[in-house]
Amino acid sequence: MPSPTYILTLSCKDVMGIVSAVSTFLMENGGFILESAQFGDASTGRFFMRCEFETHSKTLPKAELEKKFDDLIARRFNMDWHLYDKARKSRVLVMVSHYGHCLNDILHRYHTGTLAIEIPAIVSNHEDFRKLSEWHAIPYHYLPVTKENKAAQEAAVLKLVSDQQIDLVVLARYMQILSPELSQALAGQAINIHHSFLPSFKGAKPYHQAFQRGVKIIGATAHYVTDDLDEGPIIEQEVERVDHTHKPEDLLAIGRDIECVVLSRAIRYHTEHRVLINDNKTVVFK
Repeated sequence: MPSPTYILTLSCKDVMGIVSAVSTFLMENGGFILESAQFGDASTGRFFMRCEFETHSKTLPKAELEKKFDDLIARRFNMDWHLYDKARKSRVLVMVSHYGHCLNDILHRYHTGTLAIEIPAIVSNHEDFRKLSEWHAIPYHYLPVTKENKAAQEAAVLKLVSDQQIDLVVLARYMQILSPELSQALAGQAINIHHSFLPSFKGAKPYHQAFQRGVKIIGATAHYVTDDLDEGPIIEQEVERVDHTHKPEDLLAIGRDIECVVLSRAIRYHTEHRVLINDNKTVVFK
């Protein structure tokens, strides 16, 4: 049986000696580094690191390794850190409304293994994609939402997150604004795809807004969900050139292709533990 491979992520105040301390600790505890990336943000004075390493039969079990790292390294540098078992796939809850292009793309990548995740459930406030969900043998949870039942509906979503031990919630064109309470409960664990190149054209119908402005580039943005609509830390973006001949429906068609690509990248970066939140920004170790 092969020895585990782990991913260590950390952030702390940027001071001398961090990389040396981490790499020395791993060497002395049977860790062989496969991939390592680090970044020091001069504007915030924060240091960020992601390190993937394999172990051998004499390496301590994960819980003991974590305790030893915390005692010897993490406390010394006051780190915010996590150690992940690379073999464990992230459990992803997908939420969708009427538009299914992003959901369909995610399910295809999941089905073919190009997204190494588990999808225990799909949630929708409409019945549109039940058959698609059932074809993939994924439970479909129809949770309609109105002004009167919004709190109860979001409570049901949170219960599902808890019951299914969800690591990440993906809003795959889920056309509902999450309450501040739900946004806070899912802080750093919910990704939204916005059909615009933020920070321009926030809110509803961004492609129509772009058409009215005569833009020459349209795009899509995947970002973490926060209390502020479309203001969360950005994970990934992409653009496509357009011109005066494109009508709003053309922009919609082009944009949907971009949305699928951007969202799948963001999911992969997050579930491979390549994204570290840096205040209102992100560090993404690609």
